[in-house]
Amino acid sequence: MEEMRLYDYQLDAVKRMKNGCILCGGVGSGKSRTALSYYYICMGGDPEATTKMKHPIDLYVITTARKRDTLEWEGEFCPFHIGSDMYPTKAIVDSWNNIAKYKDVTDAFFIFDEQRVVGYGAWTKSFLKIARNNKWILLSATPGDTWMDYMPVFIANGFYRNKTDFVGQHVVYDWRTKFPRVKQYLQPGKLLKHRNDILVNMDFRRQTISHDEIVDVSYDKGLYRDICRLRLDPETQEPIENASQFCYALRKVTNSDPSRQLAVLDIIAQHPRVIIFYNFDYELEILRNLPYGLDVEIAEWNGHKHEDIPQSASWVYLVNYGAGAEGWNCITTDTIIFYSQSYSYRTMQQAAGRIDRLNTPYQDLYFYHLRSKSSLDMAITAALKTKKRFNESGFYNG
Repeated sequence: MEEMRLYDYQLDAVKRMKNGCILCGGVGSGKSRTALSYYYICMGGDPEATTKMKHPIDLYVITTARKRDTLEWEGEFCPFHIGSDMYPTKAIVDSWNNIAKYKDVTDAFFIFDEQRVVGYGAWTKSFLKIARNNKWILLSATPGDTWMDYMPVFIANGFYRNKTDFVGQHVVYDWRTKFPRVKQYLQPGKLLKHRNDILVNMDFRRQTISHDEIVDVSYDKGLYRDICRLRLDPETQEPIENASQFCYALRKVTNSDPSRQLAVLDIIAQHPRVIIFYNFDYELEILRNLPYGLDVEIAEWNGHKHEDIPQSASWVYLVNYGAGAEGWNCITTDTIIFYSQSYSYRTMQQAAGRIDRLNTPYQDLYFYHLRSKSSLDMAITAALKTKKRFNESGFYNG
């Protein structure tokens, strides 16, 4: 095996890791390599001393569909010779959508990447069954915003028998709301102790310098005002019936404005290779048809197309937040344009992390946030600043 060198902060994390922990590191901090080093050491090897694993067991990586399809994990396996003829064990990479296929696996090692075990749905139930019968760790850049997010991992570690036990000890619901909403958490000291017991933070200090530029754009104030006042869809003239329709109509007014399109072209005049994140299909249609120039190559990653990042001197890569905010990276550009904002702080962080990698050749990275002064854009911005998800219902009823 070739010598595998880890950064000091990665080595420190490996020493503190244990079964059932959450390895928490910022996007681009090298969590995959750190996790594989931990697996390698658990199997009796030493990646830095090139000592082979003495008693390897089957390895399963549950990750995003994109990371599975782009074979990113298989690339991480290579320096360790995991999955090669050197060892008789299996190394399987699959997506969270297929986690139920592995719920009956026993005596293996699982790495849960970009962890999705929140709530108490089908994925969580499969995860809990796997955790009972195998060794496992989770990897996450943003492990949880509330104590309910940590509940499945606490149960998997044996801190609680099940959801009923956790809720009974710690959760007070506000039953006056339409749907159960947590009003208060009891015994926060105990919850904090459990979290500290399983969370392994990587002491990762970025060498890059991020430049977040707010680009002010306009919007049709008259049309926007009419939607707010009349609650009618401007395209169909039918009544708007819910918060989702209301916010969608307002966002279409702001996101379709020509000033936003001109801002994109101005930025691209300064940066020849650019990733653009967007939310909606109508935005994609706008971005596809902008006059970038004959020498600019355009590629897409979304629910319709899965194209690779161009290799030419000038290119634009159009990426939908839902399809491509995580699970890939690019070190051939220093620029991202956020054509519109995501509702999720986590998604925005993940998207920015596509170019903020350990091996990027750039020191300065540029993130352009196109933003109007409409009440909706400002409300989304306010939610993101507090690291919370924007709530459409609250805006609709506010």
